[in-house]
Amino acid sequence: MKTTFKTLSLLVVLSLFTVACEEDFLEVSPAQETPEVALSDPDVAPQLVNAIYNIFLGFNMNSFPWYGIADIASDDSVKGSDPGDTGTYQQNLEEYTFTENEAAFRLLWENHYQGIARANRAIILLPDVDIEEDLQNRLIGEARYLRGLMYFRMVQMFGGVPIIDFIPDPNSEEDINRAFQRAPVEEVYAFIEEDLTFAMNNLPLKSEYAPNDLGRATQGAAQTLLAKVSLYQEKWQPAFDLTEMVINSGEYGLEPNYEDVWKETSENGVESIFEIQARGESPNPLGVNNYYASQGARGQGGWGWGFNSPSEDLLNTYEEGDTRKDGTIIFRGETLYDGRFVPETVTNPRYNQKAYVNISLENAGGDEKNVRLSRYAEALLINAEAAFRLGMTGVAEERINQVRDRAGLEPISGITIMDIWKERRLELAMEQDRMFDLRRQGRAAEVMQALGYPFVEGKHELYPIPQEQIDQSGGLLEQNPGY
Repeated sequence: MKTTFKTLSLLVVLSLFTVACEEDFLEVSPAQETPEVALSDPDVAPQLVNAIYNIFLGFNMNSFPWYGIADIASDDSVKGSDPGDTGTYQQNLEEYTFTENEAAFRLLWENHYQGIARANRAIILLPDVDIEEDLQNRLIGEARYLRGLMYFRMVQMFGGVPIIDFIPDPNSEEDINRAFQRAPVEEVYAFIEEDLTFAMNNLPLKSEYAPNDLGRATQGAAQTLLAKVSLYQEKWQPAFDLTEMVINSGEYGLEPNYEDVWKETSENGVESIFEIQARGESPNPLGVNNYYASQGARGQGGWGWGFNSPSEDLLNTYEEGDTRKDGTIIFRGETLYDGRFVPETVTNPRYNQKAYVNISLENAGGDEKNVRLSRYAEALLINAEAAFRLGMTGVAEERINQVRDRAGLEPISGITIMDIWKERRLELAMEQDRMFDLRRQGRAAEVMQALGYPFVEGKHELYPIPQEQIDQSGGLLEQNPGY
């Protein structure tokens, strides 16, 4: 019975390698369904990689459960919506009553491994495709960047996870066991670093892409993510050196107006290092499935479901005059930049402005937009934190004050690590970063308990491995402590 469970689960994993992709982001034709076609037709080769990008558009990959575990479970936001609408699991995430059977964790686990399966397929097949070597290496670099990104998210959520870098054979007991064997955190990080190093060395600069390829992974995206991975491991020198490369590349800069970063006119703009593309056309807009609608204002005069409402604690953390407050939070009674009035009759007092879409696009049927995953301001913040840890206080202050100046704030001196962490929170608020930041800083329990959350130290620093996965593994997967 145990072997049957494992085989069935592995067949599910295998099916992810051959599933046809939705017609989103960059078009993927049914021809990409079999390795034979991909190997015989060089025009289809990029679609192997496009299929990986597409996974990020899913509701259960980068929308509802993702901002639930990253924002709602943190001090940045609360569930929102109506009191009677639990959002299936959002209320449990906010109240820390979630268990290993919560749907959010199962969906995120399944969708990330589906994306990893697509990445493995591309990485394994592309070396045998008859295309130019530079293009081949670029496409493999894109696939390895995306695989590194997904494994980084997995280690942020769950700690050590199975490293699957092959196409498992369901008839092989060895493959079955490997697919369910958790690797230590250190090994997962080493695997991520290998992927991102290859990507960094084989991807072009942002400016070197043709216009129709804008939005693909770049050298700067790989450098920035590798710097963040280094930050999480307290590898200060690599984090500093990598972000110095990004800063000195001349490829990026800060948008002059903070609020503009999330407007449709700034998609793939000067501050963008990597973002999920939403290239839909009316009447079938694409984008990240219901990312906008699920976080929009709810109630009379509203336009969405009302989830992921910025918290009062976040609101009270902004200094007077900080333009990031109005660039991050939609308030009752305000008129937004596109002329939409937010009536007092909406259900919640605050909503996530970074998820908002211009009303003119909504009226035209294009109600989704790119989601910013990596931007130049974060590269500056990583650089500042690494510089501070290396004793370069002057450099840290220079980087932090660049971010503060854009926010309309006076420069600070005599900087502390708490100053850096505060700037990071306010700059990246509501961007699905906060919970993971608190954990890697080692103060999640302190911060959350001070606000009355029943955060259990030694347990809630990681999310539980989905019980369904443990059952299907026949016990090979071990649960995280406390669950």
